[in-house]
Amino acid sequence: TLMMEKETALLRKMEINVAEAEKRTGKNTVNMQETYTVYLIETRPAETVPEGGTPAAPDTLWRRYSEFELLRTYLLVTYPYIVVPPLPEKRAEFVWHKLSADNLDPDFVERRRVGLENFLLRVASHPVLSNDKIFFLFLTESEPSLISCGNYLLLSPQCQADSRLKSLSAMFRVKNPDKRFTALKQYSDEMNTVISQLLRVRARVADRLYGVYKVHGNYGRVFSEWSAIEKEMGDGLQSAGHHMDTYAASIDDILEEEEHYADQLKEYLFYTDAVRSVCRKHDLLQYELEMAAQDLAHKKQQKEELATGTVRIFSLKGMTSKLFGQETQEQRESRLAALEQSIREEEEVVKEKNAECREFVRTAWDDIERFKEQKDKDLREALISYAIMQISMCKKGIQVWSNAKECFNKM
Repeated sequence: TLMMEKETALLRKMEINVAEAEKRTGKNTVNMQETYTVYLIETRPAETVPEGGTPAAPDTLWRRYSEFELLRTYLLVTYPYIVVPPLPEKRAEFVWHKLSADNLDPDFVERRRVGLENFLLRVASHPVLSNDKIFFLFLTESEPSLISCGNYLLLSPQCQADSRLKSLSAMFRVKNPDKRFTALKQYSDEMNTVISQLLRVRARVADRLYGVYKVHGNYGRVFSEWSAIEKEMGDGLQSAGHHMDTYAASIDDILEEEEHYADQLKEYLFYTDAVRSVCRKHDLLQYELEMAAQDLAHKKQQKEELATGTVRIFSLKGMTSKLFGQETQEQRESRLAALEQSIREEEEVVKEKNAECREFVRTAWDDIERFKEQKDKDLREALISYAIMQISMCKKGIQVWSNAKECFNKM
């Protein structure tokens, strides 16, 4: 796994792996032939195996990337107050240009396999998400989980709220935004910018490094040609040439390994979206609360006008009553009674929205604190691993040149 997962009831009960990936060809929804990748999820009981005993055979099932996407959408909709772990990228971005960005490329598929396993372990180690029934079915049942997951998504009020959020986000503006969520939104935007820049720099460095290493192959060629015309120095030059060829060839594996460290940074690039999603959900709740409070204030004002007979705001109704005479006492009382009933209902709505907002802030803030702790630990580990990898690469370079030096000494 990329990161250490925390023990939860689910992880105490089962081990989870994405063991392998396989290319398949089949018809898609519009009856066209397509090639796609499926991933093998293995789960086995997390029991300790006695000495010399054989571990239990794992339960296995195949899942496509699109099914992982459906699961994640379900989690986002069901747990709007949680920073839901992101999936690995669908197509490779921020890569050094010699690396294939094709999403059926074996190296990319392998990195995605690691990323999907990491996603499942992230969810399985989350104190709330790990207890979700549909997540459990996703790991253990081939079909029903996704059908019920799909149906749930279509029918759930949360999902409707989600589509309402998308259509509203362009127009609604919260009057009294919560400072903590405003700061969090700004932080996630800045973090997104910083990690994007970091990944771009890394890709540029990798490109240049690739060029430098490959050009060393020219030393190999020249030493080899030179050795052919030398008697005494020939063997030494030939050997040094071999070392240079080895050096030039080693960069492919080095940069492929480095891509795994880049994936750890990319995970947090995608996490920033999950943080923003929590902020947007809070904005929507706050907006609905403000709208309900505004409606209530409006109705109370109407009641006051009706009771005192004064109209503060010009209205067509006020004009018509002036032109065509006042309404009867009975009509007025029935309107007043209807307004009072409406005010009571609106007060109830405001109370509910207030409670909903408070509860969202409490649960979301708990999860954000948990996320911050995880982020600090993970990014520290990823950056240290990256530095260690660079050091080891330089040591290998020193070794190659030391070997070449020995060859020259022997000439």
